Amino acid sequence: MTSRDSASSEITPEVLLRAYACGIFPMAESADDPTLFWVEPELRGVIPLAGFRIAARLARTVRSDVFTVTVDKAFKAVIAGCAAPQPGRGDTWINKRIHDLYVGLHALGHCHSVEVWRDGDLVGGLYGVNLGRAFFGESMFHRARDASKVALVHLVARLIAGGFELLDTQYVTDHLRSFGAAEIPRRRYRTLLDRAIAGEPADFLKLPAGRAVSGADALGIIAKHA
Repeated sequence: MTSRDSASSEITPEVLLRAYACGIFPMAESADDPTLFWVEPELRGVIPLAGFRIAARLARTVRSDVFTVTVDKAFKAVIAGCAAPQPGRGDTWINKRIHDLYVGLHALGHCHSVEVWRDGDLVGGLYGVNLGRAFFGESMFHRARDASKVALVHLVARLIAGGFELLDTQYVTDHLRSFGAAEIPRRRYRTLLDRAIAGEPADFLKLPAGRAVSGADALGIIAKHA
């Protein structure tokens, strides 16, 4: 289900948070399209945090710490990376309005990035919105093999440590399905969402952003929650 928005002044970061609480999120047709439309999929993608799956080869890469992983160190660069063309994806739904709205959410403490570095270069990452005990994954990118996957592993470890209970992926791709992502009906999703945004909020920074988390530590956190 979609609903097109025609007035740019109507959407602010605060309005965006209320939309997430209702189970909807914005997209654009392309980077050059100034308009947005609201989306509420019939089937919603989620990754069960207790059922997160990591392939053995990827686990070895995570444990090796061949990449350095940071949090909220290069938020705007991550959005730019997600908006750039990728192999198999020539266009993007991230336009200037999307960029500005999520930068605003980041300033409010409700949007975070996970960055993956190699030899000082940003080679992958992801960003998403946190509200209550829910985290809404928005987009990810990679410029090196496994970089976005490593970002996702570290994200899940952080969510588990911080007390999150819902990881929303919006849609399910074959890539996400390999981690345990599944589609659930809208009504079931709304039940999970309502529960996740009620009561005490989770803490995305329970693992401090300024302290490096090793791959072994991230895998250990996930394994204890399985």
